[in-house]
Amino acid sequence: MTRYLLILICGIIGVSCSDDKSLPKAPDYSDTTQWYLSERNAAADMFYVISTEIGDYKLADGTVRHLADTYLDQTRQPMYGEMLGVDTLTSGQLNYYSPYYRQCSLQSFASDSATIRFNIALDDARRAFAYYLEHHNNGRPFVLAGFSQGAMIARELLKEMDESVFQRMVATYLIGIKISDKDLAANPHIRPAQAADDTGVTICYNSMRGEDANYPAQEGSNVVAINPVNWRTDTEIASLITEPSPLKPVHEQAKDTMTVQLDAMSNNLLVSGYSATDYVLPLIGTQTSYHTREIWLYRDLLKENIQLRVDAFLSK
Repeated sequence: MTRYLLILICGIIGVSCSDDKSLPKAPDYSDTTQWYLSERNAAADMFYVISTEIGDYKLADGTVRHLADTYLDQTRQPMYGEMLGVDTLTSGQLNYYSPYYRQCSLQSFASDSATIRFNIALDDARRAFAYYLEHHNNGRPFVLAGFSQGAMIARELLKEMDESVFQRMVATYLIGIKISDKDLAANPHIRPAQAADDTGVTICYNSMRGEDANYPAQEGSNVVAINPVNWRTDTEIASLITEPSPLKPVHEQAKDTMTVQLDAMSNNLLVSGYSATDYVLPLIGTQTSYHTREIWLYRDLLKENIQLRVDAFLSK
């Protein structure tokens, strides 16, 4: 029965499954190699779900895969790079847990099979989060965070979260995705952040080029947003000074002085004064979107804010 279901899934995905090689082995989360762990004996944790770090790839026999193999160095290395980067830039002294999972390739999001592949990735993350709660968390407060594909997954984990677990959640950072009216209606655990230090809330934002203030947006398609520079939900302009690119050494870059404003119509962040040209996401990205820079640009502010919310939670 298990093999039949596997072949059925692979048939829906639309790739050859004659030897099951097109579907990578499911990660075993009792195996420490399936985690990036930084256990610092802190009073609170951060559980982070990484974004899309792989593209379609071939095995030696020519089999094409659209999902990451968490046991294969070729796909583990880029995932590890993001795990390490986010831990270094944002988690501070929190305990940090990030699972390897069979994430969808970048090409998958332009495919008719995106939903099927995403559900495999989501199921891995569900199992990882359940394992974390049972074996690592030990009842501590925690921050749930994800970026892009990882934020889509974290949104589902938040929706499915047991109420007793939700009461220990400091905040959820859903970075680089849009939250719609429908998402709010289906997910009562999404409580939009209103300030820098409220807890039990969801932090969400999406950055666009400032010149594209009139970028078309469907009403109700993006209803949760906060400015991570001034932590306001109105249109007050904030100033951000930082190096523009994570792809070059910091000491080789001049800092940009940018303005960041929440657009009332689209709920996007409008960023002006950004000089880098290396930000466009391959295959599905556009010059209007600063999606690939959502953590880098605000890294220091995110690190400070995560700790602020943890301290506010612990003080209660």
